[in-house]
Amino acid sequence: MNVAVLSDIHGVLPALEAVLAEPDVEAADRIVLLGDMLAGPMPVETLDRLLALGSRAIWVRGNADRELAASARGTGEFVPDPIFPWAAEQLRPADLPVLDALPLTVSLDGVLFCHATPRDDTEIVLVDSPLERWAEVFSGVAEETVVLGHTHMPFVRLTDRRLVVNPGSVGMPYGARGAHWALLGDGVQLRRTQYDVEAACRFLVSRSGYPGIEEWADYFVRNPASDAEAVRVFSGRGTSST
Repeated sequence: MNVAVLSDIHGVLPALEAVLAEPDVEAADRIVLLGDMLAGPMPVETLDRLLALGSRAIWVRGNADRELAASARGTGEFVPDPIFPWAAEQLRPADLPVLDALPLTVSLDGVLFCHATPRDDTEIVLVDSPLERWAEVFSGVAEETVVLGHTHMPFVRLTDRRLVVNPGSVGMPYGARGAHWALLGDGVQLRRTQYDVEAACRFLVSRSGYPGIEEWADYFVRNPASDAEAVRVFSGRGTSST
């Protein structure tokens, strides 16, 4: 079985469309959506596009999905991200049960999929986290392969005989520009879809109603932060990410 893994789309519809147009994604048996799908400039349009994938898509809950639904109901905690409350306001009443139903983890053909860690959707583990940290977050996990996202940085590494895969972020990458994802099948492939970033920024500016869309698109789509910068920031946070 070939499985395409898409994580951290964050409502960037042009990046999502570019990945879905990849031949290997079109041919994949399953598409696993690894959470944090909507919190960004085009949340409703992104949700509708993902729902159109039908039964091929397997959904996993990200912290932003959970927090977005809570914010839309007026019950969530404050999230220090200006686009977040705006995105929550865009959701339709029928969208909230979709987000509520998302599972924390999914196991498929011996692979465990989660957003951050199998026990928590906000924990941070990085490519350079010590083995003791990995053993802690994987306590009780039977699967020998775990696929997770959350930190927006792609990597593959072993943690005491367990393979860990992070596909990176489709919509808000840290490191190189483009839409990052992974293909599982005959091994693991970290993939990056190059797309017309300038056209994507123009599309977002013309189609998103977010007041700060030009600055947002410039920072997250046109000029993403480096992986080194992101690692320095996340290393000091311990248990949470955006």
